[in-house]
Amino acid sequence: MAQTIDRALLEQFGNLELLAKQVVEGFITGLHKSPFHGFSVEFAEHRLYNTGESTRHIDWKLFARTDKHFVKRYEEETNLRCWMVLDHSSSMNFPEDAKARNIFNKSQFSAYAIASLIELLKKQRDAVGLGIFSDKVEDLTPAKLSHTHLNMLYAMLNDVIEKPITNKNSSIVESIHQIAERIHQRSLVIIFSDLMDSQQNLDELFLALQHLKHNKHEAILFHVVDKEKELDFNFENRPTQFIDLESGEEVKLHPSAIKELYKTQMQQFDKEIKLKAGQYAIDYIEADINKGLHQVLQGYLVKRGKMLKGGR
Repeated sequence: MAQTIDRALLEQFGNLELLAKQVVEGFITGLHKSPFHGFSVEFAEHRLYNTGESTRHIDWKLFARTDKHFVKRYEEETNLRCWMVLDHSSSMNFPEDAKARNIFNKSQFSAYAIASLIELLKKQRDAVGLGIFSDKVEDLTPAKLSHTHLNMLYAMLNDVIEKPITNKNSSIVESIHQIAERIHQRSLVIIFSDLMDSQQNLDELFLALQHLKHNKHEAILFHVVDKEKELDFNFENRPTQFIDLESGEEVKLHPSAIKELYKTQMQQFDKEIKLKAGQYAIDYIEADINKGLHQVLQGYLVKRGKMLKGGR
């Protein structure tokens, strides 16, 4: 269900909440047309009918579409608290030519993805909070479901989209530790970051994520990347000036001279982070800004399905 983002089309909606609704409706429509019905929003709110139990709660409309018997879950079985955590450091402003490429930069992509997840959570009657960090935790709201609260979250995300910051470092490890201590009820914590400050300290990153799990939280780590540029290093074959968006440091070099070495190192980092995610039982998902927001929604629903099956 990979789907590229048409930036110009999405921006026609103007209002962030309206855009998020459009993304989610398109996602749900695609699921209903797909043979993979198990990822549907409805299935997060249903369970398979067990032979011998009362048929009173069978969802017959869902049976007509799927030819399977499902019953509605009780509200206490489905409702959860979820915190979205967004890396707001300057490296998330990459790539600077995003608009020309008809995509969003990493920060914008993450904000739109979170807005879409909020809309999905709202449909499932789940409480949601928002955390924003750079070199420290800048904001951490409570998790609520009220219309006023959600409007505030959309306003915060809109500020991220419209007001990029410069020369701001990231400290994801310390920020996750702080968030783990400040969220007191068992929750799902969904983190969006490019992990630019974690390539030399993966052990510290996963110890911080383990802090979340130690405090009885579940976690999804969305690694936000521009695969074409950051992983495949596809730049024009000419001398190019590269600028560190957090420190401002500049270096001029010929991309072809370092491409193979760079790709080898990035592939090693990718291998190591996936290995550690498996070891620490952290749901790790690479989110490519060149692809659509549906990859994020599907990743969330897969995780939610695991939590419900596990009896959260």
